[in-house]
Amino acid sequence: MDPPNIGVALRKLVYFVAVTLDGFIAAPDGSFDFLSLEPDVAPYLVAEWPQTLPTFTHAQLGVASPAAGRFDTVLMGRVTYEPGLKLGYTSPYDHLKQYVFSRSLTPAEYPGVEIVSGDPTAFVRQLKAQPGRDIWLCGGGQLAGQLLDDVDELVLKLNPVVVGSGIPLVDRGFDPHRFALTSTRPFDSGVVVLRYTRHAGGPG
Repeated sequence: MDPPNIGVALRKLVYFVAVTLDGFIAAPDGSFDFLSLEPDVAPYLVAEWPQTLPTFTHAQLGVASPAAGRFDTVLMGRVTYEPGLKLGYTSPYDHLKQYVFSRSLTPAEYPGVEIVSGDPTAFVRQLKAQPGRDIWLCGGGQLAGQLLDDVDELVLKLNPVVVGSGIPLVDRGFDPHRFALTSTRPFDSGVVVLRYTRHAGGPG
């Protein structure tokens, strides 16, 4: 990639994900069907975050094509990518540039996405320095753990569910990072969308 553009603001890395009350984003096997899209939350996502909905759902949900919004890129770990594969979708977010971080997937077998086998931190820092819109990190826990120092915003769809175990929101060693709450959006279903930005004091 080219060097950063001097004087141009860096793109933001936004970790937008559904999470349980006890801090898990998926079951131990990577599935997340227990975090269903509630009927009262769907219109909000269509209006405010349409790009975070899979392309194959756009027609059903009434999302404009192409979906407009702040993102032009999505990042996924292999485990996050696999549920779509099981349904036959090799390019789940075809309206965005898709990067899947994996050392086991063969790039030629997944032409709709770009497979990244190198260091996620170095790759994302280069990506953020390039011209473009913000970058959506949609999971999973290990990838978020590696990129936590570079996450600028957290948007959590907090679900009224406790599961006990699974893939955590962030999977890394004990390393406190403070974020500042900027908005809350509660729904009758019990879901609350919480938005945070990185604390001005830094990672700790």
